[in-house]
Amino acid sequence: MGAAGALGLLLLLVAVHRAAGERGAGGGVGGVGGPGAAQGWGVRGGDGVQRVGAEGAPRGRHEGSGRDASPSRQLPPPCPCPPGARPCSPKYFGRDAMVCVCNATYCDTLDPLVLPAPGSYVKYESSKAGKRLERSQGSFQRSLRAPGLEYNLVRLPMASCDFSLHAYTYDDVPFDYELAHFSLRDEDTKLKIPLLHRAMAMSKQPLLLYASPWTSPTWMKTSESFVGKGTLKGQAGDKYHKTWANYFVRFLDEYAKHNLTFWAVTAENEPSAGLINNYPFQCLGFTAEQQRDFIARDLGPALANSSHRDVQLIILDDNRLHLPHWAKVVLEDEEAARYVHGIGIHWYLDFIGPIQDTVVPTHELFPDYFILATEASIGAHFWERDVILGCWERGNQYSHSILMNLNNYVTGWTDWNLALDLEGGPNWVKNYVDSPVIVDASEGIFYKQPMFYHMGHFSKFIPEGSQRVGLVASKESKKTDLEYTAFLRPDGAVVVVVLNRSLQNVTFGLADTVGLIAAVAPASSIQTYLWQRQ
Repeated sequence: MGAAGALGLLLLLVAVHRAAGERGAGGGVGGVGGPGAAQGWGVRGGDGVQRVGAEGAPRGRHEGSGRDASPSRQLPPPCPCPPGARPCSPKYFGRDAMVCVCNATYCDTLDPLVLPAPGSYVKYESSKAGKRLERSQGSFQRSLRAPGLEYNLVRLPMASCDFSLHAYTYDDVPFDYELAHFSLRDEDTKLKIPLLHRAMAMSKQPLLLYASPWTSPTWMKTSESFVGKGTLKGQAGDKYHKTWANYFVRFLDEYAKHNLTFWAVTAENEPSAGLINNYPFQCLGFTAEQQRDFIARDLGPALANSSHRDVQLIILDDNRLHLPHWAKVVLEDEEAARYVHGIGIHWYLDFIGPIQDTVVPTHELFPDYFILATEASIGAHFWERDVILGCWERGNQYSHSILMNLNNYVTGWTDWNLALDLEGGPNWVKNYVDSPVIVDASEGIFYKQPMFYHMGHFSKFIPEGSQRVGLVASKESKKTDLEYTAFLRPDGAVVVVVLNRSLQNVTFGLADTVGLIAAVAPASSIQTYLWQRQ
C-alpha cells in the first residue's frame, strides 16, 4: 500500500495508506429525484475508487405529520451570513426528533467550502441536540465549492422498480426479439431525464450515472410475470439472453440521444430476489453461475461491441452475504471476468453477513475490482417503521454503515431514494421506507432529516480523487466508542470524520505534523474536521 505521508491522530492519525487499487471507475457523491432514483457518493484515488449514496419497506405510522406538530411553520428570514449560508428552520416531532423545514423560497444551506489557512482547522458538527453541519473555528482563505452536499453519484432504475407508480419495461410487446418496439416511457422523458439535466446544470462537478434493471419484459421470463420467482427463459447464448443483453445497449442508446451517458450498469438488481417464491415486486432471478454465463456469452460481448464499450459492468448488486462466493464464481471465469469492473453490495442483511467475512476476503481475492455499496435504506425490514420524522438514530445508522464500508475497501455508498412523501412512497406495492428528504406536497414544504446531514458530513468534504489514510489510535482512544475515518484530498487537505453514537461526551485529540487538536465529540454527534497539511 502506497504511503501518502505521515498523519497523526490521537486516535492517532499516523500511518497513511490508500485502499488497494480498484479496477477503473469514476468516483463521487451524487443524487437526483424521480421515481426510484438513488443518490450516492464516492472518492477516487489513482486507479481506484471510493464512493458514498438508498431502497426499502414496511409499514407503520411515523411520529406525526406536518399537521400534527405544534411548532410554527414560519421560516426564518434570510440570515446575515456569508453568501450561501442559511440556518436550519427546525421543527420537532417529539423529543429530540428534529427536521429542517424547506419550501419553495427558503432552505438552509452551507457556506461554500473553503480551506482553512495553514495551521488552522475547521470543524463541522451535527448532533441529536440540534446542530446541523454547524461550522466552528478556523479562518477561510479560498473558495472551493458551491452550497450543497455535493453528491456526484446517481443510480437510476432501468425502467420500473417498486418505487414506480406501476410495473412496466421498455418493450412489453411479446416476442419482439429485434426490440423494434423498444421505447423510453413518460417516466423517463418527463421525469427522470429532465431532473438529471437540472441536477447536472446545478452541480459544480460531473455526476456519474449508473443504471440497474429490476426485471426484463415478462415474455422473456419463465414466470411470464413482473413479480414472483422467475428467471430468463432458456440458457445463456440463446435468443432470450441475447435480446436481454441488447436491451441494455438500447437503453444506453436512448439515453445518449438525450445527452446522458452512463458510467456503469449493474447486471441485475438483487438477482437472488427472483429466486424467491411470491416475491412482491419486480425481479429477475440469477444464480451466480447464471450471471457468470450471461455476462460471458451475452451481456459482456454486447456492451464491448457497442458504442458503450467504456461503460463499467458491476456484478452482484445484492446483499453482501453472497460474498465471497458470488465473486469467486464469476471472476474466476476468465471469459466473464474480462468484462467486469466492480462488485455491488446492498446493506439489508449486513447483520448476518459481517464485513470481515464477506467484503474483506473478496477484496483480498480480487483487489483489482472495486466494491461499491449500491443500495441502502431504512424501513426495509418488517420490524422497522417506515417514516420517522427527525429520527437521529437513523442518521447514525447511515454514518455507521458508511464508515464501516469506507474503512474496509468499499469505494462508496449509495442511498436509495433522494426524496419520498410522508408515507415513504409513492410505491406501487406499498413497500414504504424512510428517506433523507421527506416531501409534504400538500403544504409545499420538505423536511431535511438527520440522514441528510449525516451523508453531508462525508459527501461535502471528501471529493473525487481523495485517498483514504490509516488512523493509528492511542490506547485511550481505543477504549472509546468513537468511529472514524480519514482522507487526504487532492488539494492536500486532510478530512477526518468522527461519529459518536454513545450517550456520553468523548474527549480525544487529533495529532498531525501541523500540531494537535484537542477535541470533544458530544454525545450523539458527528463531526467533520478539515485542515491543510504544511
